[in-house]
Amino acid sequence: MDTFTYLAPLMDFEVLWTIALGTLGGLIIGALPGLTATMGVALLIPLTFSMTPVMGLNMLIGIYIGGIYGGCVSSILLRTPGTPASAATVLDGYPMAQAGKAGQALGMATIASTIGGLIAAVCLATLAPQLADIALEFGAPEYFALALFGLTIIASLSGDLVKGAISGLLGILISCVGADPISGVLRYTFGISGFASGFAFTPALIGLFALSEVFTQLERMGTKEKPITHVSGRWPRMADMKESASALIRGSIIGTFIGIVPGTGSGTASWISYNEARRASKTPEKFGTGYAPGIAATESANNAVCASALIPLLALGIPGDVVTAVLMGGLMIQGLAPGPMLFQTNPDVIIGIFGGTFIATIFMFIFGMALIPVFSKILMIPRKMLTISIVIFCFIGSFSINLNPVDLYTMVGFGVLGWGMQKFGYSQAALCIALILGPMMEANLRRGLLQSGDDVIAFASGPITLLFLGLTVLSLAWPIISQAREKARISKANTQERSK
Repeated sequence: MDTFTYLAPLMDFEVLWTIALGTLGGLIIGALPGLTATMGVALLIPLTFSMTPVMGLNMLIGIYIGGIYGGCVSSILLRTPGTPASAATVLDGYPMAQAGKAGQALGMATIASTIGGLIAAVCLATLAPQLADIALEFGAPEYFALALFGLTIIASLSGDLVKGAISGLLGILISCVGADPISGVLRYTFGISGFASGFAFTPALIGLFALSEVFTQLERMGTKEKPITHVSGRWPRMADMKESASALIRGSIIGTFIGIVPGTGSGTASWISYNEARRASKTPEKFGTGYAPGIAATESANNAVCASALIPLLALGIPGDVVTAVLMGGLMIQGLAPGPMLFQTNPDVIIGIFGGTFIATIFMFIFGMALIPVFSKILMIPRKMLTISIVIFCFIGSFSINLNPVDLYTMVGFGVLGWGMQKFGYSQAALCIALILGPMMEANLRRGLLQSGDDVIAFASGPITLLFLGLTVLSLAWPIISQAREKARISKANTQERSK
C-alpha cells in the first residue's frame, strides 16, 4: 500500500471532526491558567478507547498542539502563563496588550505557532523513519542503555539534580510493583490481587497530572486575576512580520532541535529561542517592552517542540517531553508499542500520525485566528466550576477503563503523590518517564544478562551502547558543570563590583 492509501482515513469526516475537537479542547485547556496540555491529554485518554488508533492518537496530538499554543492567551491577556511553555511570552506579549495591541499580539503568536509547528512536522515525517531504521539494529544492551539515558536526562533537567534523581528512582521502584518480567513472580503487591499486573497506567497518569493540579488549584482558590476584556484586531502589521521573520525561523529551528532531544520540552525551547533572538537582534533593548519578534521567537519554538518531540517517541520509544510520555500511554493502551518496530508493523498508524500532526496544526491556526476576539471571555470561566468538572472527569476516566475500584485508589494515591511532589519541588516528569522506561530498562537488563551469561562487559562493548552510556554520563554531569559555571560567573561579577 502506498502513502496516499494510508492517508485516506484522515479525510474521513469523523476523523477530521475528532482532530478539530481535540485541537479546540486543547486550546481552551491551555488558555486557562493551571490547566496544562499534559493534564488535558492525561484526562482525555479514556475517551480514545473506543476509537481507531489513528483517530484516538490524533485527537490526543490535537490536544497537545492546541494546549501548548493556548498558553499564550493568558500570558498575553492576563500576564499569567497558561502553560510553562508560554512563560517567556509574557515578557513581550503582556506589554503589547497593555499598549492596546492585544489582538495583534495574539495574531503574531498564532502565526508563529503555526509556522513553527509546520516546520517541525516536516522534520517529523522526514527524520523519524530514518531514526527507526537505525534503531532496528538495537539489541537488549542497546535498549537498556537507551532507557538509562532517557531516565537520566529527565532527572538531570528537573531543576534540582538530587530531587530529579530521587523522583526518577521512585518511579523505577513503583514500576517494579507486579509480576517480574522474566520469572513472573509477584513483587510488592502486599497481597492485593488488583496490583498483580502493576499499577494501571492511565489512572496513574490522571492522578499524577490532573488530580494533583486540582489540589494545587484548591490552594490558590482565593486568588483572582482580571483579564483584559477587550481584544480588537487580529492580524499583526506587515512591518512587525518583516521584523519578526528571522526570529520566527530561528525559533522554529531551535524548537525542532530541542524537541528531538529527550527530556527538554517546550519551556526550555521558548527561553533559549527568546535569548537567541535578543542576542542576534540589532535592537535588543526593545525586547521586554512589547516587541513582536519576542513573541514570534517564543511561540514558534514552543510549538515546534510538539511535532519534533514525537520523533524520539515514535522512532526510539523514548518520550521527548512529559506530554509525549503521556501520549506514550495512549499508544500502549491502543495495543501499540512505540519504537522502531511500529514502523514495520503499523505503517498506517505512523503515516496517520504524520498527517494528523499537519492537520491539527492547521486547525490550531483556524481556531486561533477565529477566536481572538473572544479569548478574554474564555478566561472568565469560574475556577470553581472548572475544578469540579475536572474532579468528575478524573473519577469517570479512571473507573471506565477496567471498571475496577482499585483504579480509583491508584488515581487518588498518585494524585496525592503528584501534589506533594509539585509542592516540594520534586519532578513529576521524572517519575512519569521512570514509570514508562523502568520496565523497559529492567527487562532488557535481565534479558541481556541471560543472553551473555551474566557478562556485564557485554553492556559496554557495542558502539551504540557506548554512545548512550556516554550521553548518560554527560546528562548527569552537565547540570553540575552548569551550576559551577554560574557560581563562578556570579562570584566574578561580585568581585568586579566590589573592586569598583
